[in-house]
Amino acid sequence: MPRACVIVLDAVGAGELPDAAEWGDVGSDTLGNVARAVGGLDLPNLEALGLGNVEPLEGCPPQPGAPAVAGRLLERSKGKDTTAGHWELMGVVTAVAFPTYPYGFPDDVIDPFMNRTARGVLCNKPASGTEVILEYGEQHQKTGKWIVYTSADSVFQIAAHEETIPLEELYDACRAAREILTGKHAVGRVIARPFTGTPGKYERTTNRHDFSLEPRRPNYLSAIRDAGHTTYGVGKISDIFAGCDIDESFPTKSNVDGINRTIELLESIDDGFVFTNLVETDQLWGHRNDPVNFHRCLQDFDRRLPDILETLRDGDLLLITSDHGCDPTTPSSDHSREHAMLLAYAAGRNAAGRIHAGEFGDVGATVCAWLGAKHPGKGAPGTPIIEP
Repeated sequence: MPRACVIVLDAVGAGELPDAAEWGDVGSDTLGNVARAVGGLDLPNLEALGLGNVEPLEGCPPQPGAPAVAGRLLERSKGKDTTAGHWELMGVVTAVAFPTYPYGFPDDVIDPFMNRTARGVLCNKPASGTEVILEYGEQHQKTGKWIVYTSADSVFQIAAHEETIPLEELYDACRAAREILTGKHAVGRVIARPFTGTPGKYERTTNRHDFSLEPRRPNYLSAIRDAGHTTYGVGKISDIFAGCDIDESFPTKSNVDGINRTIELLESIDDGFVFTNLVETDQLWGHRNDPVNFHRCLQDFDRRLPDILETLRDGDLLLITSDHGCDPTTPSSDHSREHAMLLAYAAGRNAAGRIHAGEFGDVGATVCAWLGAKHPGKGAPGTPIIEP
C-alpha cells in the first residue's frame, strides 16, 4: 500500500518572495542568512539529499545527482504565518489576510472576553512571548488577570501561570476567545501560552495549545481521507487544522519527540499519510534571533534524517518543506514572507538532481496523487512534484 510523509521544518524559509517589500521583509532569507551567519551549514545528510540545490547555501554545495527533487515554493496566500502556510500546503489558499492587531485588541473583543472568563486582562499589545511573561508575570500572579498579547501574525495569545490559573481554565478561556473572534475579528489562531517559575525567572512550558479556524473543504487532506487513507498529525498539525481531517493526533513536547513519533509511525503503519510539524526552529530560535542555535536545531534534525530514511519502503514518498520564514539574522523577530524550501524523495527512485519551481499547493497535490486520491477540484491549487 502507498504511504506518504510530509515533514514541515517550521520557519525554514528559502529566500524572500517577490512581494516581500509589501510585508517589510526585503532581504529575508532564513536558510541563506543562517548559513552565512554560522560560517557555512554543517548538514551532511540534508546536503546529500539535495539541500544545496534549493538555493545557494554557504557550506552546502549543490549535488548534481541528488536523489531528491529540490526547489523553492511560492506562497499564494496573503500571509506569512503558520496557519496560512500549512493550509496552503494542503491546497487551501487564504485570499484575504487574517486580521492583525498592531495596537492591541479593541474593546469589542476584550470586553466580552473578560465577561466570559470573569477575569481582567493585562498587556493587550504586540509583544515577545518570553518578554511579556517577565514584564507582567508577577502582576498576573497577584491579580489573576490574563496576559493577552499578539504579534505581527494573526494571533490572540493568552499567557497564564500554571500555579495561578489551572491549565483547563486557560484552555477554556481560549475556547471562549475562539468563539468571540469571528467575522472581521477571525484571527488565524488563539494560542494558550502557559508558564511556570518565579518573578524574573518565568519560563514557558510545553503545554501550549492552538485553537485555529477550520480550513475550507474539500482540500487535499479531506481528499486523502475520502480515498480511504488514514491521516496522522504529529506535533501541532491537528491544532493548525482545528482537528479537521486528522484521524490520529500525536502532540509533541519537542522536535526530538516529533522525530521519534514520526519514525514510530513509519515503522508501524502499512498505509496512510504522516504529517509532521517540527516547531523549534521557529518557536525557540527564529523568534529569538539566534542563528547559531537555529543551525544547531537543523543539525539535530540532520542527525536523525538517516533514521527517517531507513523507515521508508520502496514506493514511499517523503517531502521536507517549510511554511514561512523567520530569519534570525534580521532586526525583526517576526515571521518573514519567504519561499518554502522543498526536498521531495521517492524511495527507490533517484531524482538525479531535478529542480522544481512551484507553489505551496504542490505538496498536497503530490501526496494526493501518490495515494491515489481524487483531486479536490479547482479551488485547490498545485501540481504533483513527482508522479506516482
